[in-house]
Amino acid sequence: MYSDEVEFLAAPEPEADKKEIIEKALRCLGDDEESLSTSFLHYLYYTFGRYLESSPYYLFKALSYIIRDRLMVRWRETWLSHHRADEKKAYYLSMEFLIGRSLGNNLLNLGLEENVRHALEELGLKLEEIEEAERDAGLGNGGLGRLAACFMDSCATLELPVTGYGLRYKYGMFHQRIQNGYQVEEPDPWLRHGEYPWEVQRADYTVSVSFGGSTRMYKDPYSGRLIVHWDQGEEVLAVPYDVPIAGFRNATVNTLRLWSAESAEGFDLSEFNAGSYFEAVAEKNDAETITMVLYPNDASESGKELRLRQQYFLVSASLQDVLRHWKRQHGDDFSTFVESNVFQLNDTHPSLAVAELMRLLVDQERLEWDEAWRIVSNCMAYTNHTLLPEALETWSVGLFQKLLPRHLEIIYEINRRFLSVVSMKWPADAARMQRMSLIDPHDRIRMAHLALVGSFSVNGVAALHSRLLKEGLFRDFYELWPERFNNKTNGVTPRRWLAAANPGLRVLLNETINDGWLTDLSLLQQLEEKADDEDFLVRWEAVHRQGKQALAELVRERTGVCFSLDSLFDVQVKRIHEYKRQLLNVLHLVHLYARIKAEETDNWTSRCVVIGGKAAPGYVMAKQIIKLINSVATVINHDPEVGDRLKLVFLPDYNVSAMEVICAGTDLSEQISTAGKEASGTGNMKFMMNGAVTIGTLDGANVEIREAVGEENFFLFGLRAEEVEAQKGSYDPQSVIDADPDLQRVMELLRSGHFNRFEPGIFDDIIASVTAPGDPWMTLADFRSYVDTQEEVATAFRDRKRWNRMSLLNTAHSGRFSTDRTMEEYNREIWNLRPIKVSVAE
Repeated sequence: MYSDEVEFLAAPEPEADKKEIIEKALRCLGDDEESLSTSFLHYLYYTFGRYLESSPYYLFKALSYIIRDRLMVRWRETWLSHHRADEKKAYYLSMEFLIGRSLGNNLLNLGLEENVRHALEELGLKLEEIEEAERDAGLGNGGLGRLAACFMDSCATLELPVTGYGLRYKYGMFHQRIQNGYQVEEPDPWLRHGEYPWEVQRADYTVSVSFGGSTRMYKDPYSGRLIVHWDQGEEVLAVPYDVPIAGFRNATVNTLRLWSAESAEGFDLSEFNAGSYFEAVAEKNDAETITMVLYPNDASESGKELRLRQQYFLVSASLQDVLRHWKRQHGDDFSTFVESNVFQLNDTHPSLAVAELMRLLVDQERLEWDEAWRIVSNCMAYTNHTLLPEALETWSVGLFQKLLPRHLEIIYEINRRFLSVVSMKWPADAARMQRMSLIDPHDRIRMAHLALVGSFSVNGVAALHSRLLKEGLFRDFYELWPERFNNKTNGVTPRRWLAAANPGLRVLLNETINDGWLTDLSLLQQLEEKADDEDFLVRWEAVHRQGKQALAELVRERTGVCFSLDSLFDVQVKRIHEYKRQLLNVLHLVHLYARIKAEETDNWTSRCVVIGGKAAPGYVMAKQIIKLINSVATVINHDPEVGDRLKLVFLPDYNVSAMEVICAGTDLSEQISTAGKEASGTGNMKFMMNGAVTIGTLDGANVEIREAVGEENFFLFGLRAEEVEAQKGSYDPQSVIDADPDLQRVMELLRSGHFNRFEPGIFDDIIASVTAPGDPWMTLADFRSYVDTQEEVATAFRDRKRWNRMSLLNTAHSGRFSTDRTMEEYNREIWNLRPIKVSVAE
């Protein structure tokens, strides 16, 4: 099964004459304009049979192929360098990798952007128009997946031997369309044309993943050892597709390996020939469903089962792949496995890796339990991404028994041994044992607890988040194992989120600092010297205005609403969720609308507001919030008395490519979640890097952003996390309304049906939610502080010099929020990898 790979690794250097032929062939891949143009035309004419006047899609395919060729040389050498070095490697397991478009990012990282642009111009083509033909890869949904993509970019840039493992979803989460103000989910067929030009299928590395069946035990007649055999009921093939991840201006190209599910049996030809067409392909279709859709709706039992299948499929295929590579080099000797491998679990989704690696080591490799546990618990590391207990996955014991009976036995055994440790630490503390057990009182398996028990490192993703994990959500585990807990504040890659997303600002930064900031973002601090340079601030504003123009064009294309560039561009784009409080934003907009109608417009600051994001298909309240936003927008945008003083749009189908435009054109970044609820956020960092000023609570990474930029350059409002906690049980929204005439006016407009005159009662649930004493998001509690702070924002924006200075200082102090820094910390404090230099012969 591995003969090709072994032969490839062991192959001697080619003979001199062959080596000369190979080197000559490789030299054909020149990076000059003529070579790029020749390669482009070759693929366009001879591979795709098209011509220069073809649709942008075929131009994109031809261009992506010539870039892939140049990646391939580096990719091959990276793979060889990593495996021949036999150094420690890391594996990043994630259900999401939100990589967006890859063409522009690869051009930037390979240093080919300008040469390709000029080569295309000679042919009468525009690079930007070709880039628009690429679809966003439907491999993720929100911050979790985008963070994973940024991590992979930085690992390659830092030359760290890190492989990403994910799933190759045929359809992304969904394409979001707005109909009558409501979210309508449509399939996201990002693989519509049957091919993703950046991937390479590695069918020879296919592995088998099993489900169902039953287990039986017997004694080995020779050793007397108890053996557990899993008689699997269903077999599915995991076929890998590899995507290259290029480092910035180096020769490293790491691998993102995505698994696609295929039936092990194909289809039943006899059934087909007998006319039973659907029955003939039923097994094939069932298998392929596993990687059909990102995050299937789990409101039903079948949805829950599919999500558990996806998670196990990911970890089983990935761990089998790693063990196969290990055994090829080390045989059956696992004594040094821990020193050579580390697995990073991106949230609770891959927690099953703990149980699966135990199964592989104990049942297949015949290691004793204690030795297997030593390996597992010293090579797994867990990143938590949420403070919401309801977001920590649990699965019923019954579902596990049906799908993964052997893993259920392993989890019970892990739990039995773990609770004995707890009992030794806290004798007779039944309440604590119940809180810490891997199985809750309702016979549900706590996946976060499995990850906690099976990992040597547990990290949060912002300083506040990590502190709250230790003090609240995981307090029992922190008291047992304080040495395991650490913080790794998130970041974003400056290559995509500043250099690529904001080319005008990139040019200005290169002229002012030099391009060293692309790999050392702390150099942006040199901008502080320009904070009082009036001529430079004028240039700064001019560059930012270019970004606003692009954002205004995007808004007009998608919504038909025209923005004035002189207005404050106020943006909140993120997943729609009650804790992120898009509702608070809407309440403020209703307040502004009411002021305009009451002619309270002295010293007015015109404002254009963008809200965007997707609601999970089964999240009813989030979908109602989208409807409210659109209903309020309809009234505001069509009221002639409002005019250009206030505009509001809900931007449909928010994704990575849209954010690349949005972050470069935003003046005010809305980061207004209830304090103590957001783990980190990364959108806040993207906005900050591009010069947006933040209005926010002390939540997630907002705390560190404010520390970095200074309180005078951050608009802070609202309750602190401790104050939110203290108000539980005594919070009275009605008293808040009674004490605030502005809020009374807002609530009256909502209750009167002013924004839903022809759809009575549709917002009653929202009104009931924000006015309920049990509202955990305490939206109305922060209304007054938010409104007053927004007035400070409006005043500051009218002072152009002051605002431009604040904008510049936000960019200048964004250096710590690069994923290069984040990954250096992961490596230094968790992984301990040695960077491996890759060389490619010129």
